[in-house]
Amino acid sequence: MGYFETKHQKQSARLTTVIMLLLLLLLFVVGPGYMDPPLEYGVAVNFGTSDTGSGAEQPKKPLASESTPVSEPVVEPEKAAPPVQSTEPVASEEVLTSEDLEAIAIKKADAAAKKKADAEAIAKAQAKAKAKADAEAKAEEERLKKEAELKAKKKQDLDALMSGIGTDDGTDKGSEGDDDTPGDKGQLNGDPYASSYFGSPGSGNGGVAYGLNGRGRPSKSKVIPDCDEEGTVVVEIHVNQNGNVVKAIPGKRGTTGDICLYEAAKKTALTHKWPADSKAPAKQIGFVIVDFSVRQ
Repeated sequence: MGYFETKHQKQSARLTTVIMLLLLLLLFVVGPGYMDPPLEYGVAVNFGTSDTGSGAEQPKKPLASESTPVSEPVVEPEKAAPPVQSTEPVASEEVLTSEDLEAIAIKKADAAAKKKADAEAIAKAQAKAKAKADAEAKAEEERLKKEAELKAKKKQDLDALMSGIGTDDGTDKGSEGDDDTPGDKGQLNGDPYASSYFGSPGSGNGGVAYGLNGRGRPSKSKVIPDCDEEGTVVVEIHVNQNGNVVKAIPGKRGTTGDICLYEAAKKTALTHKWPADSKAPAKQIGFVIVDFSVRQ
């Protein structure tokens, strides 16, 4: 418990200190006079009128000025009174110390509380950032896993569409072609749906064409569906010698997308344009596989 608990007690202490200081100053200023040194401690000096002299006869009165010059008396400067040491700083320090102890304790408590709050805030922010990073990493892992599964499914569907050509071990039976010689006319990387045996395979991103071998690389654009669905739509296309798609039929075997994707797949197929080739069949039939994703 402090010496001064209330505001009035502190003010009374200050006022008492000031009054005591004033009384001490008055004692030094208007107190009884004194001589420096006091008379009772003085030294007796021989009577005379000059600094030099000789003989044993002591004059009782000053000598004439013409016979003995009178020297000017040497006045010694008065010794300065010793400085009065005031007790005001000591009293003030005692009052301030009692107040500062409480203030210092409060400051230390506030500093410790602030340091603890800052540490907790930093720890909370780090935990939040770690949780966010873990969530993002998990979401990215899920997305990659889903994409891998989707790719695997598309490959499986494509293999099914191609009747297992990619994994054919050469043991299948049958004969197909427009010649008189037995055998399966076409190319190993061809499409069993294709009615053309002409040229080399061609492909395109967002619309892979089969059965339009030898026509080169087409130009095309992608039509966005009205529905928010994902899937693959196989479109049968008829291409003339000018390279234009004159007919498009969506929903052929191998389609995995919703029916709402058919119209967009058909319009996408109709945008395909191959280089003109006078040696190509008058109507070359092929297939375009159009993939739809909600992230496109």
